[in-house]
Amino acid sequence: MTMGELLRIQPSELKFPFEVRKQSSCALQLANRTDQYVAFKVKTTNPKRYSVRPNVGVVLPYSVCNITVTMQAHKEAPPDMQCRDKFLVQSVIVPNGTTTKDINQEMFNRESEKFIDEFRLRVIFIPANPPSPVPEEDEEVSSPGTSSAEDEIKNSSLSEPQRSAALKLKNEKASVNIQNDKLLGELESMRKQTGQGRFGSVFILLVGLILGILVGYFLRIQVPTLQ
Repeated sequence: MTMGELLRIQPSELKFPFEVRKQSSCALQLANRTDQYVAFKVKTTNPKRYSVRPNVGVVLPYSVCNITVTMQAHKEAPPDMQCRDKFLVQSVIVPNGTTTKDINQEMFNRESEKFIDEFRLRVIFIPANPPSPVPEEDEEVSSPGTSSAEDEIKNSSLSEPQRSAALKLKNEKASVNIQNDKLLGELESMRKQTGQGRFGSVFILLVGLILGILVGYFLRIQVPTLQ
């Protein structure tokens, strides 16, 4: 947001999505901050390249005027996507009741005694189709090993029921591993809080029991062999 003496101009820079051989447009908004009529005129250093609608007008007190700036198509991209074109917005207080038809060049004559507010805007080119950001992988949801195993199952010669069963068993295995890690962490925390005394032997027995249950579980469940 840019505050001028008479008009508030948004944005402070004209950013055009750039694509070779295609027109591009951007919006410019002029807001009258005063209780008087304000006439404006928009100029550019390269009038053949841009179309400004409207390029002149009157903004009523505490009102807003929206302007569309259209850039003609380029045959090729400029070096380093840099643009030297600039715009100038001139504004001046005019008598109440003034309309666009009443605007003339003399109103913006710098040699007159009238106060003429001026604001300059530069032109910036931005890529029309910027590359999409690569989403970060959620380590808790998937990992390279897990994705590879799932792809191997999906691309194997197993039947559809066998694929479903294999995927289900692998998901169950991952869930059991997570629960195992959680239990081991809780036991380790309890061991540290209780000390190295009598709890040491109990801790070893519990760990052995958990590992025995897990080994029995995976011996009982057989994942179909991939072809």
